[in-house]
Amino acid sequence: MSDSEPPGSDGQILAPRPFPRLRTLLRRMRRPHVDLRETIDEMIGQPAPEGDESPINSQERLLIGNVLKIHDRNAADVMVPRVDVIALEVEQPFAEAVRCMVEQGHSRVPVYRETLDDVLGFIHVKDVLAPVADRTPAKLSRLLRKVLFVAPSMPILDLLVQMRQARTHIAMVVDEFGGIDGLVTIEDLIEEIVGDIEDEHDVADAPSMIERPDGTVIADARTPIETLEEQRGTRLRPSGEQEDVDTLGGLVFALAGRVPQRGEIIAHPGGIEFEVLDADPRRIKRLRVRGLPGSAGKDTSERDNPGGQDPGRGVASA
Repeated sequence: MSDSEPPGSDGQILAPRPFPRLRTLLRRMRRPHVDLRETIDEMIGQPAPEGDESPINSQERLLIGNVLKIHDRNAADVMVPRVDVIALEVEQPFAEAVRCMVEQGHSRVPVYRETLDDVLGFIHVKDVLAPVADRTPAKLSRLLRKVLFVAPSMPILDLLVQMRQARTHIAMVVDEFGGIDGLVTIEDLIEEIVGDIEDEHDVADAPSMIERPDGTVIADARTPIETLEEQRGTRLRPSGEQEDVDTLGGLVFALAGRVPQRGEIIAHPGGIEFEVLDADPRRIKRLRVRGLPGSAGKDTSERDNPGGQDPGRGVASA
């Protein structure tokens, strides 16, 4: 008898008892004209019945719910936008390429010729190690690996299958005219199911807040509300229901009642404006704050550079 087969009181092996919720699900599936997705969605939305020995816990509900949601999501919903793509020009010196990969913390970086719309492939950090160890600079063109190109409309599940078949961890999202819209990593796809995956680089990436010469503030959505309140001597939580939020992103979400899209401007009752610089369907990432006490005014030219950064700094653009 193996250790995995516990004996019963009479020395007989007991058959495992099926999960009550699984039995219920199987019974419903046997019925004619029953939609499996609707059945699962209904079950994870119900509280566990009293006496259920194997309830679906909150983490399991989250995972199952996320799997159902990604059915309607596509590559455009999860990609890193073009403006945030870190890429290397094929003629860039080898030392600069190594420095970029170290500073950015990326193990795979796309390589392009002249503009990001002409992606040749990508380089993997493993292919860079040998030349670095031998102290023999190599041309990036000799280190290229094939990259996967996909349409923005490709469903997430199809993309995940295609990336597994191609045995690649990154894919470039290409529009109908052949231009690069963004980049998708396999980590982005997995995060849609299990939630955010923080690595050592994410942990070191603390929320930032930069004050611009025009008086606006470019802030990470994770910035604590108190940080901005203390800096500008203002109160940003205008109502009781917003007392529970801790970050600027949470405040904007509470004001809008949803996750606003990139480019939207959310007004604060106190006259302050929050412009969403970066967001995906799940969360707000970066904001521009206008109308704060002590602001010098509004600079409309800032709208041409929503990231508040030099577009050539580590970012490839046409």
